[in-house]
Amino acid sequence: MNIFWLQQAERDVPVEDQWLTPGELHRLRGMRFPQRRRDWRLGRWTAKCAVASYLEWPSRHDTFTDIEVRTAPSGAPEVLIQGTPGPVVISLSHRVGVAICAVAPTGAVLGCDLEKVEPRSQAFISDYFTAEEQSLLGTSPAADQHLLVALLWSAKESALKALGVGLRASTHSAVVTPDDVSPKKNVLDCLKHSSCGCCVDDSPWQSLCVRCVEGGIFYGWWKHSGELLRTIVSAPPSRQPLSLALPLNVFSETTLEYLRLARTKALAGGCHRSFH
Repeated sequence: MNIFWLQQAERDVPVEDQWLTPGELHRLRGMRFPQRRRDWRLGRWTAKCAVASYLEWPSRHDTFTDIEVRTAPSGAPEVLIQGTPGPVVISLSHRVGVAICAVAPTGAVLGCDLEKVEPRSQAFISDYFTAEEQSLLGTSPAADQHLLVALLWSAKESALKALGVGLRASTHSAVVTPDDVSPKKNVLDCLKHSSCGCCVDDSPWQSLCVRCVEGGIFYGWWKHSGELLRTIVSAPPSRQPLSLALPLNVFSETTLEYLRLARTKALAGGCHRSFH
């Protein structure tokens, strides 16, 4: 199975609201706090761009108003196309003005999460991580602690989203093993390899495994670049997540930055192709 993903930032979201459906506009107007409104609009914009790209639709406003992203009773986002369930499942996450959306075919179980790599207290680790995970942290160098804590936490969130329970369930009910191998050798090598601060498309995806206490295993992927770490899990297991191209006619800051990076790399490699 293939899973796809797309990342967007607040600067990519249109100022106007014509791309929202009447139902989405109604919900937006009921939100009191500006930050909540910004986060919600960012998530909806990212989801609609991802779904439109997955379905190979153009990104006109009338196309986006055919796509509605609602909250299911479980709290997970669900996609409606012209009022009926769409042929996709999605998972959303946002952090510090950035959002990601993972997309898979109907029938898949899916969860994604986006986290900032930042210091966490020992109390946080003791409260939310299992003895096995704390042991893994204990074998890692101090320089890798923040990244590994973010990875374990994010993978838990992805798995609990996939289960449809989110943080209503205990984080101890999901046990994370990055790369599903010996932590002393492979996990820390992957952490060091991924911490170069590269752009989103250049950093590698690494595998992970999440064992659920009540039974079942999720296999998934994690990716780190800059200060952000992303995780995606699914059932059935997927190949490495594939990056979605922005839908036709979405000329956002992300698109322009991609073109600037492509031009820089082409020039560095001696290629004279012109990017406009």
